[in-house]
Amino acid sequence: MATQSTIEWTESTWNPVSGCTKISTGCLNCYAERMARRLQAMGQKRYQNGFKVTLHPDALDEPYRWKKPRVVFVNSMSDLFHEAIPVEFLQNVFAVMNASQRHTFQILTKRSQRLRELAHLLEWSDNIWMGVTVESEEYRSRIDDLREVNCAVRFLSLEPLLGPMQGLDLAGMDWVIVGGESGPGARPMKEEWVVDIQQMCEEQDVPFFFKQWGGVNKKKAGRVLQGRTWDQYPKAIEQRLLNV
Repeated sequence: MATQSTIEWTESTWNPVSGCTKISTGCLNCYAERMARRLQAMGQKRYQNGFKVTLHPDALDEPYRWKKPRVVFVNSMSDLFHEAIPVEFLQNVFAVMNASQRHTFQILTKRSQRLRELAHLLEWSDNIWMGVTVESEEYRSRIDDLREVNCAVRFLSLEPLLGPMQGLDLAGMDWVIVGGESGPGARPMKEEWVVDIQQMCEEQDVPFFFKQWGGVNKKKAGRVLQGRTWDQYPKAIEQRLLNV
């Protein structure tokens, strides 16, 4: 089921798969896991397996029913390149996105190696944006994997940002999102880490989006950085968003 999203950089979410497993330090306090357990307790049919990887073939045709163009975060409750998702199902998801050109689909993965290995088996229409999550220096290689993907828009989600990211080479990247961790047990993010990334984006002419400071009360912490909000988008969609 597609839903309106409160995520600042998208409009709605679409989850043809739910559930995941932890793969790196950024997964420690996974919001999707907390939400899946909550939905399971509420008796939601699609979350009867909790946070176990579960395919939802009945969700595949949902984008065909959306009449107005929208920006869609794909698999906010999972990782589309999880090893438990069969290649055939992944290709079915891409077929729907390719056939739904009026919408813009945003995909994020931490499993960049599988992304790189399977990318040539998938059709990348221009309305499909591909991103990787890089929460610390330890996972910088995910950026190199993303560069190998022949998609129209490549983006980075540096969230939850858990440390400095110095000397970032943003060649081939079209967008950078930065955010702090939120919710129970949220780990702190330092302002200088964010400012450094913003300056690197400016120097390399890459749009910069600051999502949030995070913390236990993310609404109170807000999303103002150095006296302003940063809501830059790739040129591929900036004009459409301004006209909404």
